[in-house]
Amino acid sequence: MKELGRRAAMRTRIAPMLAVSDAKAAMEFYKAAFRARVLWDLDGAVAGLEIDGAPFFLAEEAPKYGTREPASEGFTTVRIELLVDDPVAVPKGPQPIRRMLQGAVLDPFGHLWLIGKILE
Repeated sequence: MKELGRRAAMRTRIAPMLAVSDAKAAMEFYKAAFRARVLWDLDGAVAGLEIDGAPFFLAEEAPKYGTREPASEGFTTVRIELLVDDPVAVPKGPQPIRRMLQGAVLDPFGHLWLIGKILE
């Protein structure tokens, strides 16, 4: 039984904040491409989403705070790995890496997403 006033321990997770040029367009893209669900939306400039329980955030780029979308810089320093039960292969077919079926897409905002499944 849970004690009164005690909260359950939160599981540690990493939730990336993606800088984008147009948060509303990004929300629509991620909903259509990855079946993301919007958890909250602060007037279209900052939003929280999830893909099958995995949270991530969007914020419009703000150079004065040191955030720019990768597309505006022409490169990205981070790749996002999305592990799912049924990945859709890219047309040429991904090559197994570390016993993973994996494909990659670059979203319209310059973020690199690797989509795969761990093979057992």
